[in-house]
Amino acid sequence: MEKIPAHIGWSWVKQGFALFRKQPAEISTLFLAYMFLMLALGIIPVLGQMLPLILIPVFAMSFMQACAQIERGERVYPNLLLVGWRSPARNTLLKLGLLYLLVATLVVAASALADGGAFWKAMMGGGLSTMELESAAGSMRIAMLIAAALYVPAAMAFWYAAPLIMWQQMSLGKALFYSFFTVRRAGGAFLVYGLAWIVIAIVVPTVISMVITLLTGSFSAVFFILLPISILLTVIMYCSFYPTYTTVFGKPRRGSDSPPHSGDNPPV
Repeated sequence: MEKIPAHIGWSWVKQGFALFRKQPAEISTLFLAYMFLMLALGIIPVLGQMLPLILIPVFAMSFMQACAQIERGERVYPNLLLVGWRSPARNTLLKLGLLYLLVATLVVAASALADGGAFWKAMMGGGLSTMELESAAGSMRIAMLIAAALYVPAAMAFWYAAPLIMWQQMSLGKALFYSFFTVRRAGGAFLVYGLAWIVIAIVVPTVISMVITLLTGSFSAVFFILLPISILLTVIMYCSFYPTYTTVFGKPRRGSDSPPHSGDNPPV
């Protein structure tokens, strides 16, 4: 794989906005259907906390497939939410989801060394009192930084894994391997990409909230306006995942799980 220039990371963000503009209502409807499904699953005792993580790879491919169809000028419908379930790669995607859950659990558990488990309790819905949160605030920040640092290598391995499994018919281990080293070689681009989204996620809501507060003086108005904006930014970020894949591995064939072109090898 040729080295990807760092500025391509910003291009991925712009391409995400461009894809969203082509079918904003359709891709937003797909996202809202996904969110409602996750909320419904959250009602299930115990499993409701685990299923959203386990199902991330399956549903992530719904948005990747939607972006591929938008790029080809095809209409996106909510039934794309099931595209991962209909794929022969479904079982491998579910195994990837189980690995997501395992890694996330281990990372948060390891962070307990810094704060005595306060971050773990918060993540697992243990319900900390206000006094406990205030007393553990400093150590929780350290625990979150530790968790983030430990999760970076896993995130590198997970980033391309789902599309490589579904679109390239790779095994779980092979997909994780190619994903990790591809992200590693495109590190500069991913750094720019990540920083760009951090700035967008912080600056845009902050500026909007300041303007609304100055104009209305109402915090309720800030909430009701920022909520849809936050949802739209999340949808656009999902759209930007697709160009990070096509830049390296090329556009997928028509169909959700078509094999790669004859003679094609993943560029690592």
